[in-house]
Amino acid sequence: MIASLSLILLCQLAGEVFVRGIGLPMPGPVIGLMLLLVLLLARDRFAVLVRGPLQGDGVENASRGLLANLSLLFVPAGVGVVQKLDLVAEHGVAFVGVLAVSVMVTLLVTVATFLLASRLMARGRGRHE
Repeated sequence: MIASLSLILLCQLAGEVFVRGIGLPMPGPVIGLMLLLVLLLARDRFAVLVRGPLQGDGVENASRGLLANLSLLFVPAGVGVVQKLDLVAEHGVAFVGVLAVSVMVTLLVTVATFLLASRLMARGRGRHE
């Protein structure tokens, strides 16, 4: 489990180093997750990679453990909000507006993505029949 958690954190570190080294305007953990995904996909294809933390379901079990305790990671953010309640009170209307707009944009993009994926899948099924 420790080796699997170390692999997850090493992928995140590699993503951070990559993003900061190149100067991409993107979060490093996103690149780290893509790196971890590539490693897991490669593990399933190439038997030589099935070693150490990539052996068995080590990474999957470690990630399940992290997800089971994910709520603990929100405690520091909640404490930060409580410490800055004066700013929240001063800019509360702006916060609510930004949240409302971002939720609507997220929903619209999700619907558009679903419709596009549905059309592409239907078109792919039509060719195979």
